[in-house]
Amino acid sequence: MNTPLMAAWTCWAIVGLSPIAGKFAASVISPVILVFLGTLLGVLYFTPWISKNHKWGEVFASETRWKFLFIGTFGTALPFTISLIALHYTTPGNAAILQQSELLYSLLFAGIFLREFPSRQQLLGSTLIVLGVLIILAKEQYTPRWTGDLLIVGSTWMLQAGSTVAKKLPKHLDYRVIAMARNLFAIPALILLLGMMGLRQEIFILKPNLQMFSVLAYTGFFKYGLAMVVWYKAIRSLDLSKATAIYLSYPVLSLILSAALGLEKISLYQAGGLLVSLTGAYWISLTVQKEGH
Repeated sequence: MNTPLMAAWTCWAIVGLSPIAGKFAASVISPVILVFLGTLLGVLYFTPWISKNHKWGEVFASETRWKFLFIGTFGTALPFTISLIALHYTTPGNAAILQQSELLYSLLFAGIFLREFPSRQQLLGSTLIVLGVLIILAKEQYTPRWTGDLLIVGSTWMLQAGSTVAKKLPKHLDYRVIAMARNLFAIPALILLLGMMGLRQEIFILKPNLQMFSVLAYTGFFKYGLAMVVWYKAIRSLDLSKATAIYLSYPVLSLILSAALGLEKISLYQAGGLLVSLTGAYWISLTVQKEGH
């Protein structure tokens, strides 16, 4: 994790486990409860460093608190809950590949709000990644999986909106401060979501067992902890769209693990879409290396 590029690939490895963990979570814990408890563990993960370095003032600073609230709501609370709900319909492999639709929003937001414009090589690589997404969507059209697929594609803009705001934060902020704030400021929206579930008399799934605690530990300490550290380290040094394109190639890990665990059989269209997308991500990674990151 010594370089921004290495940080991006470390995030890739951690996030690649996310669809698998989400699928295992479906039968033991409700999506919004998992995200809520995961953010609490994320807060615990960062608390020792924040306290030791006297950073609580930066976490609650008046000039950034509304940006932190936006990042927590649209970067964690809403998209992570929606993606877990989607896994009740679709497979981990599909979910991982379709998450790459985030790249479309990354290019759009980076150009409009950050004035980061892609090179020709980056556009070609991004086109390949998006092509992999379209292969999956076209195959699953009007099937039961399509509900989950559309939930994934329809929510990825939130993640990029949160990352775009994070890029606009003051440069002096340590990436661990940003990661802590993302967890902490996600809690208000999650409390509202929990309240809405109660009013609608939704079923709360919470089955304390090894499977549930394993998923929760991964979610809190790795996905909402370490992965956020390396992600913010990457995007504060690399163009947002480049870092996004690299880590969004993680479906290669998700799909292999999903098949190995018997959660799905890799179909020809999944393999084809994944190969096309991974080629695009690798192309962009080479571009970043040439630029000296």
